[in-house]
This record gives sequence, C-alpha cells and structure tokens, in this order.
Amino acid sequence: MIAQASTKDIWTVKYRPSRLEELVGNEESANTLHRLALSRNVPHLLLYGPANSGKATAAFALAYELYGEGFERNFTYFNSSDFFDKGKSYLVRDKRFTRILGTDDPRKVQKSVISVFKEIINEYASMAPIDSDYKIIFIDSSETLDVNAQHALRRMMEKYTATCRFILSTTQPSRLISPLRSRGLQLFFRHVSDEKLENFIKRISEAEGVLVTEDGIQALLYHSRGNVASSLDTLQVAVILSDGGPIGTQAIYDAVIREEIPEIQLLFEAFMAGNIIEARKIIDRMLIDNGFTGSEILERFHRTMVASGEPEHRIARWTIKVADANFKMLQAANDRIQLEALAADFCN
Repeated sequence: MIAQASTKDIWTVKYRPSRLEELVGNEESANTLHRLALSRNVPHLLLYGPANSGKATAAFALAYELYGEGFERNFTYFNSSDFFDKGKSYLVRDKRFTRILGTDDPRKVQKSVISVFKEIINEYASMAPIDSDYKIIFIDSSETLDVNAQHALRRMMEKYTATCRFILSTTQPSRLISPLRSRGLQLFFRHVSDEKLENFIKRISEAEGVLVTEDGIQALLYHSRGNVASSLDTLQVAVILSDGGPIGTQAIYDAVIREEIPEIQLLFEAFMAGNIIEARKIIDRMLIDNGFTGSEILERFHRTMVASGEPEHRIARWTIKVADANFKMLQAANDRIQLEALAADFCN
C-alpha cells in the first residue's frame, strides 16, 4: 500500500517504496532480491541500469526487508562520486568522516582521496554487525571509482565477506574491472513501461486528490520516458503551479520548464559561442557542485537544444554529436572529457 504523509513532503520521498513488492517495474530483479531476503543469505550484488531506474530504491527496500525498522544500524550508504568527483571539499562536510579526516578544512587534508576512500570503507566493513549475521554497505555511482579504488574494494569484499555484503550500483558496468563485476550477482534495472507508469501516476493522483486529465497523463509519460522519479517531480510541480486546478498538457509543460536548470541554458549559449573556457566552468559546476552525471547533462542539454528554435538541419547535426558523446560515456569514457570534447566540436 502507498503510505500517505504531509502534503508538504517531497513526493519522491513520500512514495518511495519500503518493500520490494512495491517497486514499479523491474519485477524480475525485485523478485530475485525478495527471494534472497527470505533466504537471509544475500551475496554481494551489482545493480546496473540507467539513472533513476530504481537501483537505490531496491537496495534500501532490500535492507528494510532484512533488518526491519532499524535497518540503518546495519546498512550504510556511500556515493562514490562524493569521493572521486566532488573530492575533499565535499568530504569534509560529511560528519561521518570528520574523525578520519581530522579536520573540516579541505586544505588541511593531507591524505589522497583514494587513501581516504580505502580507510573509510575498510573501517565500516570491519565493524561487526549489531544484531545480524552481516551488514550491508551500498556504494552508489560505482562507475566513478578509479581502477586503484576498484582493486582495493575487491580485496575488501573478499576479506570481510563473512560479516559484510557489498551492493554496488552503476549506470556503466563496463567501467568496472572484471574482477569486481565477477564478485557480485548482477541484476539489471530499466525504466518502466508507459502502461505501468500510467497506472502508478493514477494511483498517486488519486491518493493526493488531484485531477490529471488524459492528455496531461500522456504529456507526463512523454516527458518522463519511464523515469518514475522524474514523473513524480514533474507532477508535484504541476500540482503546485496549477493551484488546485486540473493537470493537463499545459500544466505539465509549465512544470517541465520550471524544472530546467539555468546552467543548461548557459552551457548551450557557451557551446553556441564557441566559448570553451566558460563551457568548462559550467561543466565543472554541474558535475561537481550539482552532482549531475554526464548522461543527465546531455539529456537536459538535448531538450534545450531541440527547443532553441534553431534550424532543423542544425539541430539534427548537433543531435548526432550529442548521441556520439553519450555513447562514448556508456563505453567507459570520462564524462568531463566527453563533455569538453563536445564543446570543442559543437559548432564545427
């Protein structure tokens, strides 16, 4: 059952499943995780698939089924991009790491990022579980781990397998070394079908007492493209903007426009002007400060590009370049390098 909460809650949090059976789509992977939870014998896991396809939600739901209400005692979440994309300036703001780092000033951190990563993961993995046979460490965005960190993680997975299980989540499994991939059971996650997402949207709108017209649902499906989190965000923004009115195509369009990030328009203008230095600054802000992946930036950039009013033949040529950059990212290339390469070649 979908649990209701305060109308001020963010819907992606309010309606986040706490049970594997509540996941929208990905039944095969969810059923596999459910059987593992029932057996109480969970191996290391590798969850892979596109961004916002339910990987993290599934990991949290698995932990809830294993440990119940107090699952936080035996479940630890890390995002590897915090270490290897955002770096020391971000890590010092995480209170969990203060004792290990010894300071909250990134300029005073003498250790390398990979040394900090090894020490933190090793410490959490070595601590005995509180009230279970094993604990779970969930490492999200594991494609951002460099090769040395991956080898170190592989050794820790082997060393602490008796008392600790690792769950890795990635959008790009090809960026993980083969020995690391082979340590875990691999489960694929995909965006959900329009039919399942439509049923989910109707359940949410009914629970919230919101009228969404048929054309509004179709517009939301078109914008979300099977992304459950995106559909919830857009629908909630549309409800707020509509001030109690029915949600139709125009309301969804207005919500989508509000969701667009100012940096995307600035990035498009820098690309158009051939201003590579400014483009690099914006790319760094989006990757490091805002925490976007390269693919997420390209997806939003493409929407801005299509809506720019530029001639169709020019948009078609740009779309090929964007698609090529996205393909290279999926083949384990560095996100920043591919975005900067696109900036350099965009108007040629």
